Amino acid sequence: LDKSEITMYVCGVTVYDRPHLGHALSTITFDVLHRYLEYIGRKVTRVQNFTDVDDKIIARSKELNITPKDVAEKYIKAFFEDMDSLGVRRADVHPRATEDMKEIIDLIQDLINKNAAYELNGSVYFNVEFSDDYGKLSRRNISDLIEGNRIENEPDKKNPGDFALWKHAKESETHWDSPWGKGRSGWHIECSAMSTQYLGNHFDIHCGGVDNKFPHHENEIAQSVCALDESFVNYWLHSEFLMVE
Repeated sequence: LDKSEITMYVCGVTVYDRPHLGHALSTITFDVLHRYLEYIGRKVTRVQNFTDVDDKIIARSKELNITPKDVAEKYIKAFFEDMDSLGVRRADVHPRATEDMKEIIDLIQDLINKNAAYELNGSVYFNVEFSDDYGKLSRRNISDLIEGNRIENEPDKKNPGDFALWKHAKESETHWDSPWGKGRSGWHIECSAMSTQYLGNHFDIHCGGVDNKFPHHENEIAQSVCALDESFVNYWLHSEFLMVE
C-alpha cells in the first residue's frame, strides 16, 4: 500500500503449552521475511498475536490448578524464552485477545448490524452465505469446505458452516459481558480485530501456518470484508508443516 513501509500480521500461538518445533519454524520464517524486507530498504511494522483465552487453555488451567490467565502468562513467557534463544526478533506489537475484547465485541456488533451475523442462544454466528466469495483463499466451494471439517455443534444454525464469533459462557467459565450475554470471543474474530486495530482496515501481508488457511484465514477474510468494506489483506503467506524423520 505504501512503497516505503510494509504492514505485516502473523498469526501467533495459542498459549496452553510450551511452543514446539513447528511454532519455531513458522516464527523464524516470518522473522526472516521481516529482515529481508528491511534489507531491501522497507520499513516494516510486524504484529504477532497471542490467543490467550481458549478451550485448551481452560482445560490446562484445570490440570495445573491455576487460573486461565496464569496459564497464558506461563506459556507466553515460555514462548519468548524459546524464541529469544533462537535469535528471533520480537514483533513490534504482541497483542492478546483478552486485552482487545472491546474491539472484538464492536466488530461483532458491526457484523450483526449488517445482517452478516446473528445471535443464537447467547452465541453469535457469522452467516457464510452472506459472503459472496467465501472459499476464495482455499479455492473451494462452501459444501466442499464444510465436508470433512469439524462443524461447531449447534443444530439451529442457519447454515452448517456458520462459525462462532461469540461463544456463550458455560457456568464458572472465563467470560466477558456483551450485548448477547456473558461469553468470550471465537478464535477467528480475534485476529480480525487485533490486526486491523494495529495495522488499519487494509494492510499488506498476513502470515500463518498452512493449517491456518482453512478455516481460520478463510473466516477472517469473510468477516473482515463484510464488517469493514475493505479488501482487508493484499498478500497471504503460509509456512508449510515441519517434517520430522
